[in-house]
Amino acid sequence: MRGMSAAHGSNPSLPACVVNCAVYDTEGRRRDIGLDQISDVLSHDDGSFVWVGLYEPEEELLDKLQEEFGLHDLAVEDAHHAHQRPKIEAYGNSLFLAVHTVQMIDGHVRFGETQMFVGPRFLVTVRHGASLSYTKVRERFEREPELLKGPAFALYGVLDHIVDNYQPIVNDFRDELNELEHDVFAETYRRDTIVKLYELKKELTQMRIAVAPLQDILAQLMRVQSGQVAEEAKLYFRDVLDHVVRLNESIDTLREMLTAAMSVNLSLVTIAQGEVVKKLAGWAALLAAPTLIASWYGMNFTHMPELHGPHSYFILIGIVAVVVTGLYFYLKKVRWL
Repeated sequence: MRGMSAAHGSNPSLPACVVNCAVYDTEGRRRDIGLDQISDVLSHDDGSFVWVGLYEPEEELLDKLQEEFGLHDLAVEDAHHAHQRPKIEAYGNSLFLAVHTVQMIDGHVRFGETQMFVGPRFLVTVRHGASLSYTKVRERFEREPELLKGPAFALYGVLDHIVDNYQPIVNDFRDELNELEHDVFAETYRRDTIVKLYELKKELTQMRIAVAPLQDILAQLMRVQSGQVAEEAKLYFRDVLDHVVRLNESIDTLREMLTAAMSVNLSLVTIAQGEVVKKLAGWAALLAAPTLIASWYGMNFTHMPELHGPHSYFILIGIVAVVVTGLYFYLKKVRWL
């Protein structure tokens, strides 16, 4: 089970919501810094860049980062208020991205959000809600510093981590659907089967809302002509785009299969109800035959067939038995019993 990751900063002098604040030089080597040192680092054009990671920061901290990085007011306002739609927007020489993150918590999908500010020499990630820490991304680049050639490559690592986290959840959805298909074709109807199918489709629809816009975001990153995204980094974004396209196709396929499963479940329930009605009608017909004959002889008419015969009672019983038996075998033949 994957749980929400709380913020744990590596530098005890930083606020608790600051998970990471470091500068990386041209060789990919890391050096931790304080928030007040950011503008000083950026003032020296030595090819280094600053990477700051935040988890649900206070507004005062975002205002501080706006001052240090020179972020646009509208972008910071979006970061203040979570629940943004997935998007990418350009503000001068920096980009603002908002993407949705997904986690499986207690058997249910929980959605979070990550906003990113990308400039020529900085990357700021702001996580909200259900979101795994990007510490593993930083650790990967620190193990392979030759990959960390600027903030665009760090952005690639974050987006690749988010997309990779989608895949096991989609696989869980596929496994759950396979289990529900067995319940759909079970002999007995279970109400919780259709409830689970509906909940799974709802979660898949929400998942698609999170994944589908990433295609446009990554396509725009590959078309950016300004200096925020190096040409070499665009090749890596293309690889992430390929993963997103395949994920989106998998989600669409699962949604179609879920729709079919719900329709089949409804059809099977309707057919089962029809079979029950047919059986009830068949037994009612068997009961109706002797009831009809007995009701005739209960009318006390003078001239009734076999009314005065010594064996009339037994003859009547035989006639009822023959009629009921013939009707029984006929209903069995037409599968009403």
